[in-house]
Amino acid sequence: MPQKIRQISFAIVAALALACTRGQAFGQAERFEVTSIKAVRPTLVNTIAALQAGDVARAKAAFEAYDSAWNGIEVYVNVRSKPMYETLEHEFQARITKALDASNPNVAPLLADVQAMLVKFDETVALIAPMPPLNSFYDEVARLRIVRAHLREVPPALKVGNFAKARKSFQTFDDTWDSIEDLIKARNADSYVAIEKGMIDIEKALKPDKPDVAQVTAMVNEVMRLYNEVLAEIVKDARARQ
Repeated sequence: MPQKIRQISFAIVAALALACTRGQAFGQAERFEVTSIKAVRPTLVNTIAALQAGDVARAKAAFEAYDSAWNGIEVYVNVRSKPMYETLEHEFQARITKALDASNPNVAPLLADVQAMLVKFDETVALIAPMPPLNSFYDEVARLRIVRAHLREVPPALKVGNFAKARKSFQTFDDTWDSIEDLIKARNADSYVAIEKGMIDIEKALKPDKPDVAQVTAMVNEVMRLYNEVLAEIVKDARARQ
């Protein structure tokens, strides 16, 4: 075999080997669906740790963080396994939230319930991980919901006068807005502009030591309305291709 042909052959073989290696690495990488669901797990671990320490207030805050994070990714679980979704959302979560809201929670059974919920959560991840990907619209839905979860935290925080939390939650929404703003803009340019303006107004309205709760809540709800309209369109597309 001539030297030139031999060199070309070696180059082709090397390129194919590299492509194969990259393909294997890509195939082994967890998709956004799985990594996003797994990212919720630490909030349950934190709830358990707080209850084990007898710190109910910290447990309640950790479980509220779970609720917010879960809202971002629950669409995946709802589509993948309705029974798992019902168990996590309407059985465990509802029961634990009610127990944590009690004036004097009984920690021992509450701890056992959260531990059991973590087991079920892990079973859900194990069920979903090997499944083939859903259509790409579901990832768009999840991305929008994950970012929106921070905005949803603002009105409840305002209602109880926790302005520090309201500001922090809005700042997190603002910081993560860049990751999904193109999805909003592509769907509805007018809503995109209105949301951007609304965010500037909310940031200004949150600056006083004691913001006008009714005013800021109304602003947040309007931004949420516009946001949810776009989200609903993408949900429709996701379901149409299911």
